[in-house]
Amino acid sequence: MIKIRDYTPADLPAIIDLMVPAFQPIFESFEAVLGHALYAAMFPQGVEVQKSVAQDACTAEGNHTLVGEVDGAVAGFLVYKFHDDGETGEIYLLAVDPAFQKMGIGSRLNETALDRMRGAGMKVAFVGTGGDDGHAPARRAYEKAGFTAFPQVQYYQRLDLADNNGSN
Repeated sequence: MIKIRDYTPADLPAIIDLMVPAFQPIFESFEAVLGHALYAAMFPQGVEVQKSVAQDACTAEGNHTLVGEVDGAVAGFLVYKFHDDGETGEIYLLAVDPAFQKMGIGSRLNETALDRMRGAGMKVAFVGTGGDDGHAPARRAYEKAGFTAFPQVQYYQRLDLADNNGSN
């Protein structure tokens, strides 16, 4: 049975533990898109960086964290926040342990966060995610939750290599 509840500090170790397996496919996609040299420069810690990302997101002042539980085990989480304009809410981070994916946990976390944003008077909600293959499940989850994609492109270049003609 899936239960969505508010985060407690006791959840942090389980959240940190699920980050690497949840984000491994995304980081593999990053390396495939960026090439090894650029990937290594941008992500010297690789997917392990996601552990500190999760800790910082869950403990930052002003952030709100929801936990998805299955039979008492932390299966996923979502961090959301309200922006200073008083009208905009952001889903900042969503992750579901691969062992619990495709059970509706991400959908339930999104629904709960959006309900809380509405309840707080927010008029717009947004979320950012990648356009690479590794983020395809995230895009599907956000589209299922009713978000509309707004295309955007970011470009990166490795500057500390002698040959910067686009090769990675």
